[in-house]
Amino acid sequence: NSELKPAVQSAPGWKLFGKVPPRENLQKDSKIIQQEYEARTGRMYKPPPPSTRRKNIEFEPLSTTALILEDRPANLPAKSVEEALRHRQEYDEMVAEAKKREIKEAHKRKKIMRERFKQEENIASAMVIWVNEILPNWEGMRATRRVRELWWQGLPPSVRGKVWSLAVGNELNITPELYEIFLSRAKERWKSFSETTSENDIEGASVADREASLELIKLDISRTFPSLYIFQKGGPYHDLLHSVLGAYTCYRPDVGYVQGMSFIAAVLILNLEEADAFIAFANLLNKPCQLAFFRVDHSMMLKYFAAFEVFFEENLPKLFLHFKSYSLTPDIYLIDWIFTLYSKSLPLDLACRVWDVFCRDGEEFLFRTGLGILRLYEDILLQMDFIHIAQFLTKLPEDITSEKLFSCIAAIQMQNSNKKWAQVFASLMKDNKEGDKNHSPALKS
Repeated sequence: NSELKPAVQSAPGWKLFGKVPPRENLQKDSKIIQQEYEARTGRMYKPPPPSTRRKNIEFEPLSTTALILEDRPANLPAKSVEEALRHRQEYDEMVAEAKKREIKEAHKRKKIMRERFKQEENIASAMVIWVNEILPNWEGMRATRRVRELWWQGLPPSVRGKVWSLAVGNELNITPELYEIFLSRAKERWKSFSETTSENDIEGASVADREASLELIKLDISRTFPSLYIFQKGGPYHDLLHSVLGAYTCYRPDVGYVQGMSFIAAVLILNLEEADAFIAFANLLNKPCQLAFFRVDHSMMLKYFAAFEVFFEENLPKLFLHFKSYSLTPDIYLIDWIFTLYSKSLPLDLACRVWDVFCRDGEEFLFRTGLGILRLYEDILLQMDFIHIAQFLTKLPEDITSEKLFSCIAAIQMQNSNKKWAQVFASLMKDNKEGDKNHSPALKS
């Protein structure tokens, strides 16, 4: 443990985000600051001599507000009765205002505490339902209205990982033993990049590609949730994240490592055991939408963007036209959101709640969330030009709350001319003609 702290502090990557961990969180008192100043400058600080000016009064006022209640010094004209009364009135008003503010702040704190207690009670009661009723009868209950409504409200953290695993499934039939096999292969390759065997060619990736993947993993891990300080070198989850990503590049050399994967793996590691996180990660990335994006399948990505724009125009026609007027295409903001499943763009607790419903509803919810974000900030975005919109959507405000976002997501109707997302996407898949109208310039090259 003695080596842990320096390693964390010297971790690369934080500076890329403009965040260097603070050396000390303790606030210095004035004496320490004074001593540091003297040591630095070599000068001794002499406090000014106590003032003799106010010797004739019985007390020193504790605040500037008290000054108006004092009598003037003997060498100045005394206050008139009217002035003294006015000063007393002004002072009373200030005290009353301060009390009013204090009461208001106390009520605000009470309200926040009440909401927090209520939230904790809801989580505790929901956890009992999930553990005792839903999870033991998963297949029979997962699609019921009651479970879907409870799911929408967010999963209790203690069952989140288990529910995600069940919802994502394991179509690839990966076992913990298989994970260990690919992990040991990854460790062998970390030791020596240069070994080439015929096996490499069979697996469909050159040594150079795999070497690039492993280097990219190292760089990306340092940039994953930098403010948490747990995935960077020396942090408690650094090796775990490295293992899951390294094993995946050996398991799927055809996909390899793509930027953004580290965020998905990190969220899973925070909620699941190592082998379970790998199983969920591999299965999640095998879903059609994730596979299309991580393989950078341009034609499939364009179909996803085209489907998104159908519902964008349906739900937010004014903003849709505003984006069109600047030729601002979905790839500019959606790629980053989809690649990291919002875990980089949203606060972590909110991203986990988006993941909850994504596990319930599938890929449709990723695009519905995107529309929810656009709806939430519609008024602001309508005032912006191309550059400012792109910058704003790349770095969303940090004060975004789950209540506001989820009420906006709930208001998004995923229906167009009686067609749902799956039907709209299916009709786009059937249509082999790729009209220029739906092409994103960033993906044409």
